[in-house]
Amino acid sequence: MNHSAWEKLARRVDAQELRMEKLRVYEGQDLVFSRDWKEGDFPRNIYSHTKTFVATLLGKYIEEGVISLETRAVDLLPDKLPEGGNPGFEKIRLKHLLTMSSGLGKTLMGAQRRAGTGFPDPMKWLFAQPVKEEPGTNFMYSTGDSILMGRMLERATGKNLAVLMYEDLLRPMGIEQPLWECDAQGHPIAGGGMHLKIEEQAKLGLLHLAGGKWNGEQLVPASWIREIGRKRIDTPAKNVWRCGYGYQVWLCPYPGAYRADGMYGQITVVLPEQGWVVSYQCPEVGDDVAVLEAVHEAILEAISA
Repeated sequence: MNHSAWEKLARRVDAQELRMEKLRVYEGQDLVFSRDWKEGDFPRNIYSHTKTFVATLLGKYIEEGVISLETRAVDLLPDKLPEGGNPGFEKIRLKHLLTMSSGLGKTLMGAQRRAGTGFPDPMKWLFAQPVKEEPGTNFMYSTGDSILMGRMLERATGKNLAVLMYEDLLRPMGIEQPLWECDAQGHPIAGGGMHLKIEEQAKLGLLHLAGGKWNGEQLVPASWIREIGRKRIDTPAKNVWRCGYGYQVWLCPYPGAYRADGMYGQITVVLPEQGWVVSYQCPEVGDDVAVLEAVHEAILEAISA
């Protein structure tokens, strides 16, 4: 790896006053570059980066046969359907939620939840929404899809998502029990709101890089890790990092690479072919797109060296 690319990135952050809090770069499982622009080591909201943690956890239960990609939402949560049903909702399966293609449109985003949409039972509200197009047809980024995905896992296992996440993934990886946004009924928001330190956030990428294994223990099937980062559906091309979507991950413009992506710049990029992980966190103010562009150029330089 060309370490000078990361030194140059750090200088660019300083010179352009880009709003980045923390940066970690790993080669294999080894930390090769680290820079902090914000003092202290505190957990921060990683927003939609949370989605990839949940999708990763799902692999364990798919492998065990507890739930499958073909499982229908209505079969696990029939009590959430409105009286008389909801035409088309019976077609929504777990695979559609993983790929943001439920056909429900953009639902239960952060601003909507803050405004009280879905209160007090987000699932009853969601199950009453019209299915606007055939599930699996088109990509539409929606935290509602991720929340439903998490609730399906809860119902299939009989456990709260926070318990599953901590027992099966976080604790074995040495990650402290995180603060995590919940709905009014106590269900964690599978689409966001987990608070993690930068090293904890980066561990998800390292787990992926190691094929789901941590300290010799296979936490998640290697086959599922391979499936997560495969392109499943096209996405609108708004910038260079919009290259399609896998299972709750965005594909990146480097061979085989993908990322967990949280609002305002809570990012972990996994580059399996290079054996690298790049993870960074940003504040809620500033131009996170400018940070993204700077990181992109640093990755390209490191790859081409």
